[in-house]
Amino acid sequence: MKLRTLLGATAALAGLAGGATAQEINLRIANWLPATHPVQTLGIEPWAQSLSEASGGRIGVTIFPSQQLGAAPDHYDMTRDGIADIGYVNPGYQAGRFPVYSLIEIPFHMDNAERGAQAMHEWYAPIAETEMADVKFCLANPHDPGTFHSKEPILEPGDVKGLNVRPAHATMSRFVSMLGGGPVQVPAPEAREAIANGTADAITFPWNSIWIFGIDSEAKQHLDMPFYVSAQLLLINKNTYDSMPDDLKQVMDDHCTPEWSARFSKGWAENEASGRAKALEDDSHTVNVPTEEQVTMWQDAAAPLVDQWKEDATKAGVDAQAVYDSYISKLEEHDAKF
Repeated sequence: MKLRTLLGATAALAGLAGGATAQEINLRIANWLPATHPVQTLGIEPWAQSLSEASGGRIGVTIFPSQQLGAAPDHYDMTRDGIADIGYVNPGYQAGRFPVYSLIEIPFHMDNAERGAQAMHEWYAPIAETEMADVKFCLANPHDPGTFHSKEPILEPGDVKGLNVRPAHATMSRFVSMLGGGPVQVPAPEAREAIANGTADAITFPWNSIWIFGIDSEAKQHLDMPFYVSAQLLLINKNTYDSMPDDLKQVMDDHCTPEWSARFSKGWAENEASGRAKALEDDSHTVNVPTEEQVTMWQDAAAPLVDQWKEDATKAGVDAQAVYDSYISKLEEHDAKF
């Protein structure tokens, strides 16, 4: 098994930290994305570097990318069970398991990933204490708003009817079904194969990931609107956190803040946004701009998802309207509302 190790020995960090003691803790981070993905290079790695420096080199980190410790949908349970000390988790890969969290996934709410990450963190962190009680919430990491990428043009809701679509998460899967399409459930690392072999006709993805995963050779039609987000979370195994001395717990807490969520998300958001420019510059790709009427059609088509979410959240024992209003308020506060 190939390991991507960061900050393992602390000799080099001793000078930075002013004569640090030997490494006391090595944290295993499970990341299902490739090691070259901007989530790792622009998010996880700088976060890990800061964590080690702030601890005086006493905290080391080993990153296991590319599903080395387990499949993408299993990363929550891997973190809970201690297979990883920290997991990069997409809760949307497990339909119905986290009904309050899934509000994030409904289209036409968040339109900016960096500011939205801070808003999401402030909104969801207290909810996670109950909904994800068997792990410790650390960071929120939404991607730059994604959209439909397809073999044939998609400009309005009726165009989805009859298509097989790889959805980003459970909520987009439900939306595709509402529109008369057929969801094709595969995690991101397997999405290109689904498009290439004809299992899927379209995909919901952030912009530059189309190029990162090689899907640009298969899906050359793009709907030009900030449609939805998929928000990943950085979660910590509770036993790992509880076993830390108090001063290292404080270092960890200082790296699990709304400000860090924004900082962690910034690089990936900018990278994803660059994919739209690539599509515009490539004559083999078509960026389809919807009319105002078509945008309204999409928003109207998605409205029932909010009603369904409120039903599910109520069943989960929360005041759905109050929770919804709180999320909207946080998005507006941070200028991240669609």
